[in-house]
Amino acid sequence: MTASPAPTGPAVEIRDLRMRYGDRDVLRGVELEIQRGECLALLGPNGAGKTTTIEVLEGFRHRSDGHVRVLGEDPATASEAWRARLGIVIQQWRDHGRFRPLELLEHLRRFYDDPRGAAETLELVGLGDQATQPAGKLSGGQRRRLDVAMAILGRPDLLLLDEPTGGFDPAARHDFHELLRRLVSEEEVTVLLTTHDLAEAERLADRIAILVDGRVVRDATAGELAASLGREAEVRWRDERGRHAVRTEDPNRFVRELPIDVEDLEVRRATLEDVYLRTVREDEVTA
Repeated sequence: MTASPAPTGPAVEIRDLRMRYGDRDVLRGVELEIQRGECLALLGPNGAGKTTTIEVLEGFRHRSDGHVRVLGEDPATASEAWRARLGIVIQQWRDHGRFRPLELLEHLRRFYDDPRGAAETLELVGLGDQATQPAGKLSGGQRRRLDVAMAILGRPDLLLLDEPTGGFDPAARHDFHELLRRLVSEEEVTVLLTTHDLAEAERLADRIAILVDGRVVRDATAGELAASLGREAEVRWRDERGRHAVRTEDPNRFVRELPIDVEDLEVRRATLEDVYLRTVREDEVTA
């Protein structure tokens, strides 16, 4: 398969993306742009439209309206050569239980011009020891690693990852994060990641977009999102009257003025979780 010329401009460009099912609007004017070599995390509650957005970008689902370009092409009309430049991990994949991981990857390698080695790829995702075990006997986390192996086998320019670490134990999640960082930094792979794990998003993403009710309502770095709540911090402490919590824009001064006999003193500044929860709640109120 002959590769397409490298695109210019953003890796992903979305303008006024809309998706309607019957009389229900799932996507209501999504605006999003991802630069080449950037990792963007797309956050949002269940039903916000994250998976539908991913499916439109993959070309699996045709949009109702809007402008979409992925690696320079419209996914709705893109060629097979374009598809070979994507690596995809969806939430649920048809199981290949009768295959062994090494056999499966060796089979898939034939569809790419310059794929990774099958054994090398399994080692990268931590499945080297399970290379000849039937896929149907892999654990849920191991099966998810095989999904990731299939996604990176063809050396993709763009990885679309829909909750890729579901079922991973902490060690597997850490290894996956290291692999993703290496792909972005060394191979300049562009990544769009959906996740419900806010710590994962903060750890991996250059930018974070929050999708609520079919619209992107926030798009910034994790630090910028936290700063958007202002300098306000919460001071917590305990004394003979019980536990207390006060929000203040000058926590240092507030703490200095507390009696010296307080216990369990804690100053808690705004986090990504605070921004996310407030964003979702504000949208629920205004919807």
